[in-house]
Amino acid sequence: MDLRIFTEPQQGATYDTLLTVAKATEDLGFDAFFRSDHYLRMGTSDGLPGPTDAWITLAGLARETKRIRLGTLMTAGTFRLPGVLAIQVAQVDQMSGGRVELGLGSGWFEEEHKAYGIPFPKEKFARLEEQLAIITGLWATEVGSTFTYDGTYYQLTDSPALPKPAQTKVPVLIGGHGATRTPRLAGQYADEFNIPFASIEDSERQFGRVRAAAEQAGRASGDLVYSNALVVCVGKDDEEVKRRAEKIGRDVEELKVNGLAGSPAEVVDKLGRYAAIGSERVYLQVLDLADLDHLELIASQVQTQL
Repeated sequence: MDLRIFTEPQQGATYDTLLTVAKATEDLGFDAFFRSDHYLRMGTSDGLPGPTDAWITLAGLARETKRIRLGTLMTAGTFRLPGVLAIQVAQVDQMSGGRVELGLGSGWFEEEHKAYGIPFPKEKFARLEEQLAIITGLWATEVGSTFTYDGTYYQLTDSPALPKPAQTKVPVLIGGHGATRTPRLAGQYADEFNIPFASIEDSERQFGRVRAAAEQAGRASGDLVYSNALVVCVGKDDEEVKRRAEKIGRDVEELKVNGLAGSPAEVVDKLGRYAAIGSERVYLQVLDLADLDHLELIASQVQTQL
């Protein structure tokens, strides 16, 4: 099972903080560094010093890391036009030497759209479907050919479909809990399906829906990677677990139910139960970005046991 580090910079992080965590991610042997795509803090955090843009951050990290994969959970489809996003992701992929992955979602947090003057359309899911068709279509168009798309929400005419990513195919991640439309989109477009903050039972149920949707789309269900995103809070002993939980404003018992919390052995055991229902990769949501000892503990006593 791959372990990836997943950050929430809207809660308060500078680029330098993210760079430090990304370099630790690489040095400690984790598979990837991912970040959210939000412009407004959530909950009681003050969000200082303010938001950082996901793709500007990843462009910087592309030049300052060498091995780890880089991506988003999830880029908000409401923030960017699909043609522009295809260019941005392709460029960052080139800058990284082919290490980028695109998680793309419809966008959902209305307050951040109001705060920064970003339109928040009602037809977000239908727009997401067109965005996926356009982005993947632009990248798949042969050099020297053009790409045209006539949709309800987006129209492209004779696009040169440039630039191309460094990778032959940038992995596309689609995720969520929806029972019908989300699995259908994943079955058609995704290289990876991710379910965030879900129980083992709910994950197994959703993975089954996506497998069925992939087969209905004419693909093998095994063509996709199946993954989870879970908050993580590990400690050498109960006191350290409690201290880390308090720092992120969470209750230990709640974290043990809804995330990956407790001793390294407890977390390894729970990861094993996710693996048993088909999860191949877990994005560890790290909420205290100053606690690099936490990452080191996970690397040395959890990751080594998988």
